Amino acid sequence: MKKMEQIYEGKAKKVFATDDPKIVIVDYKDDATAFNGLKKGTIAGKGVVNNKVSNHFFRLLESHGIPTHYVEQLSDRETAVRRVEILPVEVIVRNRAAGSFSKRMGVEEGTNLACPILEYSYKNDDLGDPFINSYYIRALNIATDEEMEQVKNYSFQINDILKSYLDGFGIELIDFKLEFGRFDGKVILADEISPDTCRFWDKATGKKLDKDRFRRDLGDVEDAYHEIISRLMGE
Repeated sequence: MKKMEQIYEGKAKKVFATDDPKIVIVDYKDDATAFNGLKKGTIAGKGVVNNKVSNHFFRLLESHGIPTHYVEQLSDRETAVRRVEILPVEVIVRNRAAGSFSKRMGVEEGTNLACPILEYSYKNDDLGDPFINSYYIRALNIATDEEMEQVKNYSFQINDILKSYLDGFGIELIDFKLEFGRFDGKVILADEISPDTCRFWDKATGKKLDKDRFRRDLGDVEDAYHEIISRLMGE
C-alpha cells in the first residue's frame, strides 16, 4: 500500500489517498479544538492515544459483528481505513446527563437516565452541527430510512458492547459520538472512538478521563488521555 497525496485535513486528522482507491490513510494530530473550533490548543501525544485506542475499539467491535472502516494500523499515528462516504449525521449516545444535554434540559450533570438516549446532529461546522431528527433526515435526503435504522441498531449495540467492556477497567461510558459511512452499498462505523469523542469517567472517583479536561480547563489533560490507553492496553 503506497501513501499518496493528502486529500483532507480536519480538526483532529489528516487523510491521505493510497494506490488502492478503496483505502485511505488517516494520520491523527495532536491539535485539539472545542466548541466548534472556538477553543484551540494542543494535547501532547493525543494523536497517538486516539489512533491506538480507536483501533483497539474497532477491533473489539468487529469481533462482535459490527462492521467498521478499520483495515490496519500502520504506525503510532497512522491507520489504513476503508474509504467511506460519510453520512453527514453525528450520532450521540447518552447514558448519563452531561455536557450540552445537562445545559439544554436543566438536568444536573451525572444524573442517571432511565434509558440510553440517541441524538442526531447535522454534521456541518458552519451551522454549528444543529440538532435534527428522523424527519429532517428524510426531508433533506441526508440518509434513507433503511440506513438510519441500521445506524440506530448499530449505535445501541456499540453502546452495550463498550459499556460492558469499559466497566471491567473501572471506566464508565457517560456518552459518546459516532459517525457512519457508506462502503460498497453498506453502512459501516467510521471516524474514531477515543477520549476526543467519548466521556469516560472513573467509576470510583468520577474523575473525567477525556476531552472535557481540555474543554473546561481542568488540567492534567495529557495524563487523562494516557490513563485511558494505560488501562485498556497497558501502555
